[in-house]
Amino acid sequence: MVLNAQDFQTQFEKDDNSTPTYFEVIEYYEKLQTAFPEKMQLTPHGNTDSGHPLHTVVLSQDGDFDATSLQQKGRTILFVNNAIHPGESCGVDASMLFIRDCLQQKKLQKQLKNTVVVLIPFYNIGGGLNRGSHSRTNQNGPHSHGFRGNAKNLDLNRDFVKCDSRNAQTFNQIYNQWLPHIFIDNHTSNGADYQYTMTLIPTQEDKLDKHLAKYMTEQLLPFLYQNMAKRDWEMTPYVYARNTPDDGIASFLDLPRYSSGYAALHNAISFMPETHMLKPYKGRVESTYHFMLSMVDAIAQQASALQAARNAAEANTLTKTNFDLNWEMNSEKQDKVLFKGYEAKYKPSEVSGLERLYYDHDAPYEKEIPFYRYYKTSEKVEKPIAYVIPQAYREVIERLRWNGVAIQRLATDQDLEVELYRVSKFENREAYEGHYLHYNIEVEKEVQNWPYHKGDYVIFTNQKSNRYIIETLEPHAPDSYFAWNFFDGILMQKEYFSPYVFEDLAAEYLRQNPELRKELEVKKSEDAEFAKDAYAQLRFVYEHTPHYEPTHRIYPVGRVTKKGMLKVE
Repeated sequence: MVLNAQDFQTQFEKDDNSTPTYFEVIEYYEKLQTAFPEKMQLTPHGNTDSGHPLHTVVLSQDGDFDATSLQQKGRTILFVNNAIHPGESCGVDASMLFIRDCLQQKKLQKQLKNTVVVLIPFYNIGGGLNRGSHSRTNQNGPHSHGFRGNAKNLDLNRDFVKCDSRNAQTFNQIYNQWLPHIFIDNHTSNGADYQYTMTLIPTQEDKLDKHLAKYMTEQLLPFLYQNMAKRDWEMTPYVYARNTPDDGIASFLDLPRYSSGYAALHNAISFMPETHMLKPYKGRVESTYHFMLSMVDAIAQQASALQAARNAAEANTLTKTNFDLNWEMNSEKQDKVLFKGYEAKYKPSEVSGLERLYYDHDAPYEKEIPFYRYYKTSEKVEKPIAYVIPQAYREVIERLRWNGVAIQRLATDQDLEVELYRVSKFENREAYEGHYLHYNIEVEKEVQNWPYHKGDYVIFTNQKSNRYIIETLEPHAPDSYFAWNFFDGILMQKEYFSPYVFEDLAAEYLRQNPELRKELEVKKSEDAEFAKDAYAQLRFVYEHTPHYEPTHRIYPVGRVTKKGMLKVE
């Protein structure tokens, strides 16, 4: 049977200001699979918080749909995610057109000969089921769309490390089954007004492995910008404006909580195409479609360079000894980018009567503006030989396993000489995506003999997953498991003292330890409030006695730095 595009016309093609429901999307891909079973496979996986499974569409030209087999064949893996924010639905519609055309057009099939496409048609299913017309305030279509929060009202683009949602738990496992070379997460952006429909967030180059960063900045990004311009969808870097674009735009620091930062932990180059919500929906879908086609063009021409950069990155991650943990913008270094915008002006607000910003479409401009694209490392860490994690922290172990980390267990009870961190300072961000996220974390390193037990977990740092391991297990990393509250039990002291009883014990301890008496007197002389606070002085003494619990604020994940210490099963 000869099939035409009309046989698989999408809802968007019938009404270019509409987007289908989750069920209509899956039904569409089921029809494609029925028609093209030798080239496309639709598979349900696990579950999501909505109760519905997460689907993948796999496009493979030789009919092989097994991840391991395709990796052994040296295929380049392109992974596309849609509807992480279901109100930003242009990726959903663009992907339906993209997959259909890849199945029907011989030119695309030829380009995809050595490339496998793995696509999630609809990630945030719960948000998609919560459908309406008003949640995307100011957005120009479609008529009806989903909601940003998922079935647990979580923003899934903050959940890739903490994995509170079943969506993210399933995604972690799917992603690490395929381990793509390129990851695309389709989005729509708000913010300033300008002339472009498509803006782009690539992985922040200074936090990407150096081999991948060099390839991305010197080869891949120039190709994508040129190719999109040829397709009449000129792009600009994501308009992360300092005030208005005239004052400059900045590169986005994609921490691992975000999809692009998560992909970087696994040495993938990631892109967030961000279409502009003020532009018509038709253009937003079409530009997203052409961005995916541009990526196919790029991979077809640059597969060898991409794979070489990825292999070098994995080898580097396996063997290097020092890892970056955090970054800050390098405001002293900037580029210029030619930008097509509208003049930012001010006029009295009809609501408040005060000055309000607007962009004058009768005053378009094209000029160079500052582009603050560089970040510098603000914190580094030397990797240990291994980490030892008490078996009590089951949820941490689950997440490591979902991300392909090789884990062993202690064969016997062992007192190990390890480096431990004492958490000295931190701040909390209240009510953030179901957590009280810790930040500005300061730690002090101590070398101690610490008792670990048979069955406790051992993570050796001789793995391709080293970056994921280190950025989640070093507590002062911004998206560590400690930062996301997996170890909060250590922050609360469990035993205390009765002041009137401890008075005599404290006095005796000071008599036996005159150096501590001197420290107490110095502190009293330097701190007037402390000198007037009897309980604070007792607590000072208490914290220097053996009665003070040794586990308070001790992060229990041990860093093993000497060879031959560990007896594992």
